[in-house]
Amino acid sequence: MKKILFISVISLMSCNRNSQQAHPPVGGVLSKNDLDVSKERMKNLNIIERKHMQDWINAQPVKFYPTQLNYWTNAENFDKRERRQDNTLISYSYELYDFDQTKIYDAPFERRDAKFGHFDELKAVENALRFIHDGEEVTLLVPSSLAYGTYGDEKKIDNDIPLIIKLKAL
Repeated sequence: MKKILFISVISLMSCNRNSQQAHPPVGGVLSKNDLDVSKERMKNLNIIERKHMQDWINAQPVKFYPTQLNYWTNAENFDKRERRQDNTLISYSYELYDFDQTKIYDAPFERRDAKFGHFDELKAVENALRFIHDGEEVTLLVPSSLAYGTYGDEKKIDNDIPLIIKLKAL
């Protein structure tokens, strides 16, 4: 009996000694190498997405124009317009589509009297709202890094999914 107990204790200790975490815990600190690998992955993903998006654009009857923030819009010189300032109000809505042009959510996302500098929105949407005219509707072609990124929205949008966003200033 003592022999079995001794072997069990030794086995448990050896299992515990050999188990090392493959990844740091959530909120843990990543090494420089991990950060470099992540940066390279995002760079390569962005190149691939931009190529697919450019192929999609080439097949469309509507012309799309690149912006400085790395998304496209169907409005020429869009991000050269006068920029809305912080603390100004805007009401808007938008719908999300994948690049098969399938609508992701049935109801649009909508906000009334949102104040710039005080709301958290997708990077591309918040940037586009700075340049959109009241009553105008624009289509944005957004790489995943400016949409829901590597985590998705944890509902209907998976990780690393570029989006088509139909944005309207109300």
